Amino acid sequence: MSYTTSPDAQDAAPGFLRLAGHPVRWQLLGELARSDRQVRELTALVGQRQSLTSYHLGQLRAAGLVTMRRSSDDGRDTYCSLNLALYRERLADAGAALHPGLRLVPAALTPPAGGPGRSPVRVLFLCTGNSARSQMAEAILERVGGPGIEAASAGSHPKDLHPDAVRVMRERGIDIGGARSKNLGEFAEQRFDYVVSLCDRVREVCPDFPGPPAMVHWSMADPAAEAAAGQESYPAFVRTADELNTRIQFLLYLIEYSQSSSERS
Repeated sequence: MSYTTSPDAQDAAPGFLRLAGHPVRWQLLGELARSDRQVRELTALVGQRQSLTSYHLGQLRAAGLVTMRRSSDDGRDTYCSLNLALYRERLADAGAALHPGLRLVPAALTPPAGGPGRSPVRVLFLCTGNSARSQMAEAILERVGGPGIEAASAGSHPKDLHPDAVRVMRERGIDIGGARSKNLGEFAEQRFDYVVSLCDRVREVCPDFPGPPAMVHWSMADPAAEAAAGQESYPAFVRTADELNTRIQFLLYLIEYSQSSSERS
């Protein structure tokens, strides 16, 4: 019995493994798997010169695994994000190129269970206006997270909910039309397991929360900015919803793993 793999998979898989397996790049991938980071933060975390850190980030960026965007808070800073979905796909292909039994299949996602005696996992999403990104994230997590998740959202400078956010979420079967924009000060004394900042500005003014929670940053462009620039903003809101859905799925994997590890220890 024999098997064959496509020429593309045979050629691409070893290159991917060499790319991801380099010690510095592996460190960078590990840091970015947890949170988006500024280049200068990554330089300090991996303990390398900025020129060398930038070189390795460039290699990951050329492969499509890492994206970079200017900070909306300070244009001199650049945030890096790891494309976890693409990384999973490349890793699966690498296994299959060696043997079909090694093709990785994503683990079944089991949202945290709720019930008597079990506290829900509390997640707070933050952005500047609490008018789009954080409201959408709260609604998506509430939908897919199940009874074991309690999601909330707030902004540093709240403003009215954007109509395109309502429209896009309604098309996905989620009605946020009655949602209220909230100031992050309302939650400053509350305990959360995860606090996720969705814009670069709010990350810089995020208060310390009791606990402390795991702090995660997703550097996402404001979809309403396209409307402010005179462009059609609806496509930007669709892209934002898609990105949030992907990121939240991976966040749930992290929550599930953390809970399982706690129960085993």
